[in-house]
Amino acid sequence: MSQVCQYFFSAQSPWAYLGHERLVAMAREHGVRIELKPCDLSNVFGVSGGLPLAKRAPQRQAYRLVELARWSEFLGIPLKTQPQFFPVSPELANRMVIAARQVYGDDAALTLAGAFMRALWAEDRDIADEATLVLVAGACNLDGAALVAAAQTASVLAEYDNNTAEANAASVFGSPWYVLDGEHFWGQDRLDFLERAMQK
Repeated sequence: MSQVCQYFFSAQSPWAYLGHERLVAMAREHGVRIELKPCDLSNVFGVSGGLPLAKRAPQRQAYRLVELARWSEFLGIPLKTQPQFFPVSPELANRMVIAARQVYGDDAALTLAGAFMRALWAEDRDIADEATLVLVAGACNLDGAALVAAAQTASVLAEYDNNTAEANAASVFGSPWYVLDGEHFWGQDRLDFLERAMQK
C-alpha cells in the first residue's frame, strides 16, 4: 500500500504556495498520495494561539517580508511579497478545491489549489472574487461555475469543517502542514525532511 501524506493548508498562505509544486513533484516521484486538507486557518490560529498577520508585532511582519523575498529568489518562484488583494478571504477558494477533489479527483484538486495560490501571490488576482475563481478554474480545464455551486453543498461544507477539526486534533498551527506516517512537518522549508521520510 502506498504512503499517504496529509496536506493541511489554506489558499491564502504564501508558504503553501512556495512549497506546493515541490510537494506535488516529490510525491509523484516517490509514489505517495497527497490527501488534500484545505482548512480554516483562522480557526486553527484561534485554537493554537497563533495571531493573524495584522495583529503580529511590526518586527515580525517586517521579517516575514524579508523571508518571503528570500525564499522566492532562492526557489525561483515568482511571488509578490505584498500583493494587491491581501489579506483576503480564502473560504470559497478552499471549498472549491474540496469540490474539485470530490468531482474530478486528487490531481485536478492539486492543480486547482496551485493555480489559486499562484493567482494571489504571483498574478495579483483576488481569490475572494467568484468571477476570478471561475476564470482560474477554467484555465485548469475545470468547470468553475459548477465548482462554485458545489462549494456551497453540504458535503463540501462538512468536509471543510472536518478538515479544520482534524487539523486542530492533530495540533496543526500553521500552513502548510504535512503529516506522513504520523510524523509532522510544518512549513515548506521542511520539505527536504518530508522527502527523506518518503524514501524510508
